[in-house]
Amino acid sequence: MNATLTAESNPVAPDVLPAVVCRGVSKTFGDGDSRVHAVRSVDMEVMPGAISLLVGPSGCGKTTLISIIAGLLDPTEGEVHVLGERLDTMRSRRLVPFRGENIGFVFQQFNLLPALTAAENAAVPLLVAGWRRGAAVRKAREVLDAVGLSDRANALPSQLSGGQQQRVAIARALVHEPRLLVCDEPTAALDAKSGQNVMELFASVAVQTDRAVIIVTHDNRVFHFGERIFHMSDGRIESVEEQGLRGEG
Repeated sequence: MNATLTAESNPVAPDVLPAVVCRGVSKTFGDGDSRVHAVRSVDMEVMPGAISLLVGPSGCGKTTLISIIAGLLDPTEGEVHVLGERLDTMRSRRLVPFRGENIGFVFQQFNLLPALTAAENAAVPLLVAGWRRGAAVRKAREVLDAVGLSDRANALPSQLSGGQQQRVAIARALVHEPRLLVCDEPTAALDAKSGQNVMELFASVAVQTDRAVIIVTHDNRVFHFGERIFHMSDGRIESVEEQGLRGEG
C-alpha cells in the first residue's frame, strides 16, 4: 500500500490508509471441466470508519471474496492486504492469531452454540484467546448491553428470536474489538423492520474511526447505509458507488 492508493481512495483524508487492499484477486475451485471461477481479478480498497457494502446477485462471488479478505480462504491469484499486513503470503501460525485478534466475522447462519447462553456465546472469541471465563463473560455482557440485549444475556439461543440471535452474533464479532468487521448477509433472515434495526446497530455500534466494516448483502432496502457500494457480478467488481456519509447521500 502506498500514498497514491490512499489519496485516490480517500481524497478528503489522504493520510488515512485503506484497511483492506485487494489487487488482482482471483479464486477458482476444482479442475478441468469442473473448474469454477468464483472471483475474477478483483481490485478493491476499503477505508476505515465507514460501512462498505458488497452487493450483487446470489452466486456472484460475494461470500468467497469476503472469506478471502477475512483470511478464511486463500486466493488462487493476487494480493490481499489487511490492516497493513499481506494475508495471502502469511503463514498459518501467524494468520490464525492475526485473524483472531483483528477480524470479526458475522456469518449468515448465526452459528450460535445451543447449550451456551447469549453471554457465553458472545464470549467465545475471548475464551479462545485465553481470557478467564469470568472476565470474558463480563466483557460479553457489556457488548450485549451495547446491542440492546442486556436483559437476554442468560437466555439460550432457542429462547431468542431471529433478530435477537443476530444481535448475539454481532456481539460475538465485536467483543474482541476487531479492526475489521465482515458480515455475510446479516439481514437475509430478517423482516424489513428487523433488518433496518440491525443496520442501524452497525452504524451506531460497529463503525469507529479505526474499524472498517464490510457487509455483503443483496437487500436493496439497506443500500443507503453504505458509504461505498461495490457492485459485483460474475466474480468481478463491476462498479463502485460513492454515497458519502449516511444521511448525506
